[in-house]
Amino acid sequence: MALTATIHKAELSISDMDRHYYATHALTLARHPSETEERLMARLLAFTLYADERLEFGKGLSDTDEPALWRKAYTDEIELWIDVGLPDETRLRKACNQSRHVVVLAYGGHAVDVWWSKIASTLTRHDNLSVLAIDHADMQQLAALCERSMRLQCLIQDGELQLIAGDLALPIRPAIRKGEYAVA
Repeated sequence: MALTATIHKAELSISDMDRHYYATHALTLARHPSETEERLMARLLAFTLYADERLEFGKGLSDTDEPALWRKAYTDEIELWIDVGLPDETRLRKACNQSRHVVVLAYGGHAVDVWWSKIASTLTRHDNLSVLAIDHADMQQLAALCERSMRLQCLIQDGELQLIAGDLALPIRPAIRKGEYAVA
């Protein structure tokens, strides 16, 4: 018998002072059977950082031609392609050629440093690529917040994200490896 996705629901209230974006989103996230809680929460974090009415979750693990999240123009052009984890160089080159802007939200502790040192030099010519790294300890704390039903508040100011779940506040500051943090 095939395993099915686990559904997670998140009510996410965002106050992004950096982009002047204020909204509440009722999100439904399908967690693929092979997806970890860490990856699911990385997708939620990516949504939080780049929230927009047209930002959508891609098919992700079940479709390698789609990113974790993306925003398309009304003309169906890909404006923003967001991957989480440590995607390979070929995938990133393809994404940079198909999209106006590509963001990678990298996580995985020391593996991020190894991954970036291997591919950084070949991706320097892609001006539309931004790579942000999330600290391993922050990702572990974020994964610990993963529940089937979540109510989260987020404040973003000066490049730092403060994620609040109940009486727990988790500060996260993505480290910029390439490009810019903010994307138009």
